[in-house]
Amino acid sequence: MESASESGVTGPNATSCDEEQSKCEEMSTLAEVENRRICLVGTVLDDEGTVKAAQNFGIPVITSETGSEYILDDDWVTYFVVNQFDGPMFEAIHKSKHRILGPPALKEIYFAKETLPSSNRPIYNYAMKGVITCFTGIRKKEELTHLVNLIHAMGGKIRKDMNSRITHLICNNSGGEKYQYAMTFRLTVVRPDWVLDAWKRRDEVNFNANQEDFSRIHRTRAFEGQRICFFGFSPEEHQHMVDVLVSNGGVPTNLEDPDCTHVIVDEHAVHTKLDVKNSKTHILKADWFWYTIQNGFADEMDYRFDDYLDSIANTPCSDRRDSLPVTFNKRKRKRLSRTIKEELTPLGLGKRRSSVSDAGLLSVSGSFLECTTSPDKNDVSKVIPETETPPEVPPSNKKQSMRFNHFLDFCQTESNYVGILDTIVKLFKEPLEKMADTNPSDALLNKSEIRAIFSNFQPIHDVHWKMLNSIKELQANWAEECLIGKVILDHRDDLIKAYPPYVNFFEQMKDALVLCDNQKPRFHAFLKINQAKPECGRQSLQDLMIRPVQRLPSISLLINDILKHTPKSNPDAKKLEEALRAIKEVMTYINEDKRKTEGQLAMFDIFNDIDNCPPDLVSAQRSLVSKCEVTELSDQLSGRGDSLMLCLFTDNIEVCKKRSRGFNNAKSPSTTMNGLNVTTKVKSYKHIKLISLSSIRYVVDIRDSPRAFALSCRLSKENKDKEYYFSINEEEVDKTMYLRSLCKQLAENSCRADAEQFLASVDSTELSIDISDLNIGTLSKAFKFATRTRLKVGRAFSFNKTPSKLKRAVSTMMTNSLTPASQLAQMKLASCNNINEIGEEEKVSKKETLVAPMSVQPTRKANAIMAGLRRI
Repeated sequence: MESASESGVTGPNATSCDEEQSKCEEMSTLAEVENRRICLVGTVLDDEGTVKAAQNFGIPVITSETGSEYILDDDWVTYFVVNQFDGPMFEAIHKSKHRILGPPALKEIYFAKETLPSSNRPIYNYAMKGVITCFTGIRKKEELTHLVNLIHAMGGKIRKDMNSRITHLICNNSGGEKYQYAMTFRLTVVRPDWVLDAWKRRDEVNFNANQEDFSRIHRTRAFEGQRICFFGFSPEEHQHMVDVLVSNGGVPTNLEDPDCTHVIVDEHAVHTKLDVKNSKTHILKADWFWYTIQNGFADEMDYRFDDYLDSIANTPCSDRRDSLPVTFNKRKRKRLSRTIKEELTPLGLGKRRSSVSDAGLLSVSGSFLECTTSPDKNDVSKVIPETETPPEVPPSNKKQSMRFNHFLDFCQTESNYVGILDTIVKLFKEPLEKMADTNPSDALLNKSEIRAIFSNFQPIHDVHWKMLNSIKELQANWAEECLIGKVILDHRDDLIKAYPPYVNFFEQMKDALVLCDNQKPRFHAFLKINQAKPECGRQSLQDLMIRPVQRLPSISLLINDILKHTPKSNPDAKKLEEALRAIKEVMTYINEDKRKTEGQLAMFDIFNDIDNCPPDLVSAQRSLVSKCEVTELSDQLSGRGDSLMLCLFTDNIEVCKKRSRGFNNAKSPSTTMNGLNVTTKVKSYKHIKLISLSSIRYVVDIRDSPRAFALSCRLSKENKDKEYYFSINEEEVDKTMYLRSLCKQLAENSCRADAEQFLASVDSTELSIDISDLNIGTLSKAFKFATRTRLKVGRAFSFNKTPSKLKRAVSTMMTNSLTPASQLAQMKLASCNNINEIGEEEKVSKKETLVAPMSVQPTRKANAIMAGLRRI
């Protein structure tokens, strides 16, 4: 679609090109140049900057309310400075030989130390200075004329045809030759409201319509003005494409719409030609839609659905099973299916159990040795087409052995797997890297994002290519004594180097991929285009990238199948057994490395979540082993009844105090930096003590309590022992298992094999601890509250020099303020029950006073306080 000026429409200022206007400017006489003056009209006089600029040009300056009295004065070339660029007076001045300027234009000429323009074209400002525009798709004469006048008034220029000097294309819909030209050469394509909004900001100082931030708002979107129908897609995919269409300026419609511009067809589901209401409607494959998103424009002629159907009809031997039209003869389809199956399926494949599908897929979050279903997708019905021809079976008149048939399974799956790795490299990795190298500003992903997704992938690709070549050599020179297991053993070290980095950081890679997919529409379109290609088998990049995580368990099962059909006398039997152990060794190594990696990552999270945490906690040689929430039963660390977290690392224990729920829910404090409010994260824990494992002598199991235990530590500075008593709060934590793991870590840190020597078992009476009340949380809260109240009173009074009567008075005050049932009833207990609820369960009368349990009293300091509780 061409503009009105291109179609022969005429109008003021719209018919003449800028080249013709330049010729008219040369007609000014020398007399006109000498007899110049500036006339400030109307409210322009109120602008001191404009008045000052006019006075500094060295020519006469006059004033007028309307300027009408100077229009007919031909002895002077008058520069009328006006605020209004419309109306009868403006038109009258414009038709004369005089000039018209806006206040911003006059001031900009003055500050730039330039001469007044000789052109009689009105210039209000220079917001579009250097802009050369071209129009397409605007059919209304009045709209086009108005836009042309505004562009000229802001110092811009207009050309009729596209050329190398054009900077902006103005159109109200995508499509056409000019639009394709502009997208090919990456020109700025904007909607007409770009001109209108620039004119609204005409009085702003230093405003430039060519600024990137301003132009981006008005850029023409990929499907601007297009009405598009989607046909043959699943409901989920249909809705997704509609959402993408709307976000890119298009309008969804249906086949019955006579104004429909495009029909997008899923060529895998639709095999017949469609009838549309409008003969000009384009019927296209889905690739056109995604290529348009990626590149901004795609030629409809390259994606015609009818041409695609014709190519399929003329290629009856096509191996694209999902591309066959429905008119294809059913008997021929059946015969073709049988032929393909015989060509691609190795002998014996239909008789054996499926090692790949029945094995299950690796759980990314769990152990690498587990054969559990993949958390992302376990759709084994989707077969990835091979990128290579399958290995040829050596001709033989006799029936092949089961050992050979299972070897062919191994060979076939390895070939398919390498084909998947090749697909990832050739369709995704290399094109993205090439775009980032050749044109970084227009790349789909930057180099850091590409590294986050593919950095650990290449070593796996390389080692399996070597393995596949070795397997092919065995196949080409097959004999029953071939050493299949040697292939695994020869590449064991490479597998150990290649797989741990990939498996350990797979979740981070997947998160980076999902983030780029969601935030970068062009990259999303790139993934969709490749997903539809035969090499991907309609699987996404995320589905393909999980295959390396699943491959080693699959190889283990395949080697085991070969071993079952290998006689003991065959020299390969021992090699296969060693190969199985090697594969398990690789997977065990991956598990251990993954555990260490996860522990180190968890260490950083813990460090960032603990207030005043020692900086030396973070170390490359240290990793997190476990965490356990406990309640302190002594006063040695934070205080009896405090909720603590024990973070067990490989060489120490970080003891931190869990902040109260009210503190965590409080708003984060904010500070002002460079005029901006910066919110500081409130950390969940507070550092208490860092205990080295080398200082722990024993882990004490308190036999008569299901939750209590102690740590006996040696203090080098004080040259004496100190005990810390705890009670495990978490119901799911088994005390016996936790203490054993703690002793095991102590033994590893001391390089000893007798972990049981670190565990001692005693009764609470031997430690002078009363643990008869199992509800530690209730007493802890009450004791903690009492202790805090005592400390507050102690700060107000000196008990050492207070008479005994005053002591008794203070004790009574403290007791009365501490233990009324109305206050204790509001306390939140560690067991997540309310005292009121406990009272209801025990059928306690409302008039009765609840007595706090008195079971755990390790010291004598609280006797006076607890006596007050007993009296109540």
